[in-house]
Amino acid sequence: MPYPVVDAHRLIGPIPFDDLPEDPRPDMARLGIGRAYVTHSLSLHSDARAGNEALLALDDPRLVPVPVLLPDPPGPRWSGAGPTGAGWSGAGPTGAGPFGCEAGRDVPMVRLCPARHRFDLTGPSALRALAALGVPAALDLDETTPAQLLALARELPGQRVLLLNPGYRRLRAIAELMAALPNLWLEIGTVNTQRGVEWLARRFGAERLVFGTGAPVMDDCGPRFLLDHLDLPEADIALIASGGGLL
Repeated sequence: MPYPVVDAHRLIGPIPFDDLPEDPRPDMARLGIGRAYVTHSLSLHSDARAGNEALLALDDPRLVPVPVLLPDPPGPRWSGAGPTGAGWSGAGPTGAGPFGCEAGRDVPMVRLCPARHRFDLTGPSALRALAALGVPAALDLDETTPAQLLALARELPGQRVLLLNPGYRRLRAIAELMAALPNLWLEIGTVNTQRGVEWLARRFGAERLVFGTGAPVMDDCGPRFLLDHLDLPEADIALIASGGGLL
């Protein structure tokens, strides 16, 4: 049966020293991807505020913005300053919305880069700000550690996390995390070992697996081919394709 396909992990914007398409929609159409959760490359590699403002200026329901947020450091700007993005910086015009985004513009997910942006995922500032968000947080496995994720779950047991780019060489560690953390979801784009996704689905349920590509920095044809050839019930494939139980 046909099912809608949602890419939970896609980038827009320039990448240093690479030639990437400016508009992801032609590639999405070619691969039958109807909607994508997108992060701006400037937010990852340069200026979070500039990248997020460019991201939030998009006006296409097929491109769902996922801004990159940084916790405000403690001090006068954070404490008692109320509208500074609920304890987050780099999320667009200050004080204009619940995430520091433009007035009336909500976001369904945010992206965190604790290693790249040099903050502690379970430090006081990040925990305080995460508690105020109430939306899932996506981050690369290489941006954190199993110990940090376990600590985050102890401090904020209701926080939903989407783990991006897990690869396939760390399946044992990933399985341990998924067994211990019921609010952890996994993006399958790099789980490209034979029957690796099926192995995870049998143990933890298809509702905790999410289709994503990391394109255009990473290949999107491979994950799309993988999705179409999973040895799972059609209902499970459709669930993974549409964002599992997370999106």
